[in-house]
Amino acid sequence: MRCPHCGFEESKVIDSRHIEENASIKRRRECLSCQARFTTYEMVETIQPMVIKKDGSREYFDKGKLLVGIVKACQKRPVNSAQIANKVEADILNSLRTEITSTEIGEMTMNELIKVDAVAYIRFVSVYRDFSDVETFMQELRKFL
Repeated sequence: MRCPHCGFEESKVIDSRHIEENASIKRRRECLSCQARFTTYEMVETIQPMVIKKDGSREYFDKGKLLVGIVKACQKRPVNSAQIANKVEADILNSLRTEITSTEIGEMTMNELIKVDAVAYIRFVSVYRDFSDVETFMQELRKFL
């Protein structure tokens, strides 16, 4: 690691800490030449899979978009939206797939929501599946009644 003060290429690590749910490491370093201290961050470089949308278009997976949908479904519910988004994202990345359909992401999200809160699940499903009439909505509700 090159020192930002003198440009010397060798330093020693003084302290290391995990940050962002162990996704990266913060290191305090000391230059072996000028003894200046500086901080570096290390993180695993992940390749985001392509999401194949219902209309056939493709875009990189965006956890932010997933989180927005989950937050809306979990509004005023005792559910940790970020935790569910993190779990779905981890499942997607751990699958090592380069492409995934938006339908598969929706199903993964529904499977996580149903485990923690039935109301949040119904809210998410009602938007995700775009119920066209009351009967299809009632069919989904009957699963819980």
